[in-house]
Formats: sequence, structure tokens, C-alpha cells
Amino acid sequence: MTAERSMPTRNPRTTDSSLAESAPAGGMSRRAVLGGAAAVTGAVAVSAAVATPASATSGGTAGAASPNARLIAALPPASGIKKRSRLVDYEVVELASLLRAGKVTATQVTKAYLDRIDRFNGPFETYGDNGLYNAFVRIDRAGALAAAAAADTRFARARHTHEELPPLLGIPFGIKDSVAVKGLDAKDGSHAFDGNTALRDATAVHRLREAGAVILGHTVASAFSGSITGTFAGNAWNKDYVPGGSSQGSGVAPVARLAAACIGEETGGSIMMPSAANGASGIKPSLGTTSVAGLMPLSPGYDVLGPICRSVRDASLVLSIVLGPDAANDPLTLSAPDPFPAMPLTARKGRRPLAGVTIGIPQTDWMRTSRGIQAGTSPQGTYDADHLAAFNRLKQQLTSLGATVKEFPGLDVTDPANDPYFSSSDVLATIDGSNISPSSAVLSPNRYEIRYWDAVKDFAATRPADQAAALLAQYGRKAPGETSASFESATRLGGMIPASVRVEGEKRRRQLQANYQAALDKAGVDFMLVFSLGAQIGLRTGGGFPVYRAYYQLPNALAWPMVSFPVGYDSTVGLPIAAQFWGPRFSEPEIVQAAIDYQEHFPQYHNAAPPDPVADTPKVAPRVLRPVEPATPPELSNDPLVAEEALR
Repeated sequence: MTAERSMPTRNPRTTDSSLAESAPAGGMSRRAVLGGAAAVTGAVAVSAAVATPASATSGGTAGAASPNARLIAALPPASGIKKRSRLVDYEVVELASLLRAGKVTATQVTKAYLDRIDRFNGPFETYGDNGLYNAFVRIDRAGALAAAAAADTRFARARHTHEELPPLLGIPFGIKDSVAVKGLDAKDGSHAFDGNTALRDATAVHRLREAGAVILGHTVASAFSGSITGTFAGNAWNKDYVPGGSSQGSGVAPVARLAAACIGEETGGSIMMPSAANGASGIKPSLGTTSVAGLMPLSPGYDVLGPICRSVRDASLVLSIVLGPDAANDPLTLSAPDPFPAMPLTARKGRRPLAGVTIGIPQTDWMRTSRGIQAGTSPQGTYDADHLAAFNRLKQQLTSLGATVKEFPGLDVTDPANDPYFSSSDVLATIDGSNISPSSAVLSPNRYEIRYWDAVKDFAATRPADQAAALLAQYGRKAPGETSASFESATRLGGMIPASVRVEGEKRRRQLQANYQAALDKAGVDFMLVFSLGAQIGLRTGGGFPVYRAYYQLPNALAWPMVSFPVGYDSTVGLPIAAQFWGPRFSEPEIVQAAIDYQEHFPQYHNAAPPDPVADTPKVAPRVLRPVEPATPPELSNDPLVAEEALR
């Protein structure tokens, strides 16, 4: 990872002209929007422009009674909700309906989740094995209880005034450790960021609060959001196994019933992998669908924020709230449709809701095993017995719902003719002694424009020597011929890449997008079905992912969305097996609707609850500033420039 991650600051993105619009009118330069004086440690420049919840501009129709009317109307009637054994087992949409009907209070719901956190989370502020789930790295107990009490006051008043209440009123959330929550440190998985206190909420958190959400606290992230496997949290189904990364805690907490829903962040697999590993239902939005203002960024132009929940309809409701334009803080959101097409919240009627939908299984979406990338072998040819059985069953289930499910070539990105950008070995220039790949030609200038390295340098200058040294080791660069790493060297490289080289990188990214879309169009495929993980995941003590998609970062390079949902469990440990739908940019409504339809007919997977863990002796990890476990192999990195170099 690298960083303007020193602060949960505003983080508008720049990228190629096919992905972003120019800065807002009014004479403000891109430099003023992207960096400048507001880019200081802990500053989150969330302007009045985002004060209105995103649902006011998304999913509604002209003349609607209110911005949230459609969302509220889609909630299931309280009288029809099946009684669950525990309060924490209800889905978000069910809780929202029960709260409105007065069947339960927000304080009761919040206390139920806090009680489970007290019993099963283990010590906070621990980046390591704490003996339990370690899904939450810190909580704001007083703030959560106060928000719940305020929600109950609104519910009680509304019974007399009949005022409309926001759709997430009283629903407890966890937020990834790299996202600004006012008054809390955001540490991105490392004590190197101790003292990185947010002055304001990130845009997504702000919109959740506007919709009535109760913010419980921060969920643990991989160190510097650097790994797709993760070891700090324990898997929701068996805490001895990896939870997926880097949004580890956000993947664990909803399934382990420590939060009703969470916000994760993905640069290259960080929402999909923990969703898959824990059997959660997560949505990785298209680039620009949600604002990333207030995120500690990894790769501007790839980073996205999205929901991780127990059901896809819950995740869709949350996405409906947080998506939408944020022109003042994230100009990339101007590239999304406005209003955004309505996100589905209910399943379609009938026994064959997927009739007319063609789902493709890309045969060149190569998997990686212990023997390396298995180019030339179909993905399903690498699955273990349980995953293959679940895959074949899923195909039959989707077909029974009316879908046409077929194999098609996809786009083989190992062929240089198909991929001029993502894993290309081409060198576009040599700058300051470093070769500039097509991806680096785009991402390094993007990082430079948001003061990616300077922001860390500024923060490090305010911290004790051990923190400053850890940050320099993580984010500094040592150019050829230099004796030591420095922030200045990293900044110099990003700033020296010529505009012509950047334009060439952007052009190649657009060409890759066009090539992949052409592959779908040629086969008549609406969207794709893939398995991010193809075999039982490993132990936290070093097992990792024995079989996984080699090109897990490709959707982020394309800026395309994905949705992950559970489809079974393995026969030995009982760990979840998950599938992902993957479609063209801004196809969220289509792929999410298909997943909601699937879960309506096959609810046994996402409704299943893991057994409560048996506690080891609670323990607090030493205050290490950099990971003590073996360094993340480059092929498992969330940093696209690291992972793609491993592919080259």
C-alpha cells in the first residue's frame, strides 16, 4: 500500500477520461479539488454539497412523495416477517420494518449487538489474533447508545405525527478501519496511524447517519489494507481460518452477528474476498457509484466503498443510501448516471424470475493454485470437490430460475493482444530510474495529484519516531542509486510522469474495457458468474487461499461491479462457498437483482448462522507498527501496482 492514507481526508479521484468527468465548474482547478490546504492529517472535507442523503438522487422518480419513499415502501410488512430465534438474526430490511412497527426498539437492537461484541469480539485495538473474532478494532459504545436512544425518540414521536422516518433508522453498522468516523482514529490496520483522528465523517458514513444508522465503530482491516487473505480477524464460521482481506472485520461482523451491516472498501479484492470467505453478501460497486471522500486511499481510480451484509437485499438497500454524486469531494462520482438506476430491493415475482437473462462462465478467468496460474485449465477444473459440487448445483439452480447459463471464452488477459493495460509487460517510459507500466502511468499520477505521499510525510512529522519510521518504511521509495527510502522520492516519481505517458496508459485502460465488453457482446452474455475462491480456505497460521482467481484485481482495473453471495458450505469444516456475479460498469441493478432473486428461492445459505466461537484466552497483541507475520506475497496484495507486477 501507499498513501495519502495518513489521513482520512477527502479523496476525489482522477483517472482516464472514460471514467471521470472534469472538475466542477466555477473556476476551481483540479489541483484545488484534489489536494491543497485541506489535505491535512485528520481533515475530512465533506462539504454541504453532500448533506442530502444519496437516496435523494438515486433510485427515486420525478414527483415521488419523498426521497426515501421507494426504499420504505419496499420493506417487508412486519406482520409477515418470520420469527427468528435471536434479535441479531433478522436482516436489515426486517429490522427496519420491526422498528417502525414498534415490535422492537433501536436500543434493544443496539444492545444486542454490543452484548455479542462484548462476548465474542475480544480485546480492541489489536492487530493480531486476540483470541476471539477480532472483527471490531474499536467501538464507540456511548455514541452508539446515544444514537439508538435518539432513534427511539423519533420512532415514538412518529407514532403521533406520522412523519416519515429514514430507512436505516436504528440499524447498527460497522465501518472499515480506513474510513473516517468523526472523533475516532482511523488506522488502516496499523498502529503506525495512531492519532489519525477524523474531524468529520466520510461521505458514506455521513449518508448512513442521515439515513438513521447507528455507527458501532471500526472493523479491523489488514495491515495497510495490504492483503486479500487476512489474519487479524477470525473467520465467522471458524475463527482458526482466514477471514479474507482487506476488509476483514466487515466481512466477519455481519455473519458472526456482531453488526447488522458493514461498509467495506475495495481496491483489488478487499470486498469480494472477505464476503466470499465468510459467506456474506457484499457489493463491490462500479468506480464512481459511491463517493470515497474520507477514505484513506490506496489507489485512486480503483478504490471503492461498498456494503457487506447478510443478504443481498440488505446490501442493495445500503448501497441505495450511500451512492450518488459528491461533486465537491469526489468528482469521479460525476461519471455515474444521475439519477442512478433504482437499486432493486425485492425479488421478482414468479418461479422463473431470471427468464431472458444470459449468464456467462468465462473459461479464461484463470485460477491460481500452489502450482501457479493455471492458464489453459478452465476455472472449474481447479475447484475442489465441494466447490465443484456447489458450482454445478448453482448452475442448475440458476437454470431452474429461467436463466441461460453457458460457458464462453471471456477475455484471456494472458494474451498481450487482449490486454494492453492490466498485466501488460510493456514499459511506456523510464522515469527516475523506474520503469513505468501502463497501470503505473495511470495510478502514480493519480496518487501524486491527491498528495498521496506528501500527506503521509506531513502526518509522520507529527508522530513519535517509531511511527514515523514505520510509515516511511511502508510508503517511502528508494530510487536506483539512492541509499535510503524517502517520501520525496515517491512524490518525485509520481510527479515526473509526462502527460503523454499518462494519456497512453488511460487509452490502454479504455481499450481493455472495450475488449472485455466485446467478449461479452460476442457471446451474448449479460453478466458473468465466477468463483473468487475455488477450494477450502486455509488456516490463519499460513494457509491462505489454496485456489483463487489469479486476476482478482481485473474488475477494479475495468471499473466493473461485482456482487458476492453464499451458495453452500464445505463438507469438512463447514466453511462457506460463495459465488460472484460480475458485469459491465454501472450494471449493479441487473447483477444485484439476479442475486436477490436467487436468495429468495434459495435462502438456506445466507440465512444460516455460524456457531458461537469458543473463546481462547483473550489477548492483546503487542503494539507492532508493521506486520510481524511473513510479508504478504505480491500475488496476494491489494495494491494493483504490486499485484500486477507479480503477474508480469
